[in-house]
Amino acid sequence: MTQKMKIDFVSDIACPWCVIGLGGLERALDKLDGVIEPELTFHPFELNPGMEAGGENLLEHIVKKYGISEAEVQVNRKRIAARAADVGFTMNSSPDSRIYNTFDAHRLLAWSASSGKQLELKRQLFLLNFTEQGDPGDRDALVAAAEKAGLDGREARAVIESNRYAAEVRQEENLWRSRGINSVPAVIVNDQYLISGGQPADEFERQLRAIAAESAAGSAGS
Repeated sequence: MTQKMKIDFVSDIACPWCVIGLGGLERALDKLDGVIEPELTFHPFELNPGMEAGGENLLEHIVKKYGISEAEVQVNRKRIAARAADVGFTMNSSPDSRIYNTFDAHRLLAWSASSGKQLELKRQLFLLNFTEQGDPGDRDALVAAAEKAGLDGREARAVIESNRYAAEVRQEENLWRSRGINSVPAVIVNDQYLISGGQPADEFERQLRAIAAESAAGSAGS
């Protein structure tokens, strides 16, 4: 019997490991079709909540934030790009790559939650940020991403040009931090199991199968 499974995905669209984690999760869910019925919801986490409009040079930002050399950053970029390619995602970069404020993108994701298109919008925002090297803080770019996801562009613009969902995003960010989520991606299953990091599909599948088996055993014994 297929089991319903609540999956909360806490992430930031500026996080490359979140791309990898989502790709791994989606591939695992494909393999688990007929075993579990996922209810997937995305929740906000900002890696750089103080980032100003226009962003910063990505290379300079990482060197400064993590105290590593440019050579180390380049090695890490290649490793991340390879992992992303493994899940079918193209992650581009150049010396001019930038990292941007993502708060408005999170507001748009919050708006899309009731539409059934949140996953599609998440994918489009990842593409905008990493593949297209665009600015996810740019209003026109956000509206275009919403339209590509099958959402109404006029409604998306109305959200972006207002302050709607700002309080909800802040509240959710504080909630997840209060629950100990300090790095992303963080995947919380059935409100009690945590799968951390950009895991490969096989590891997601292993853990989800184990959770499903434990839940089934609990139901049988109740």
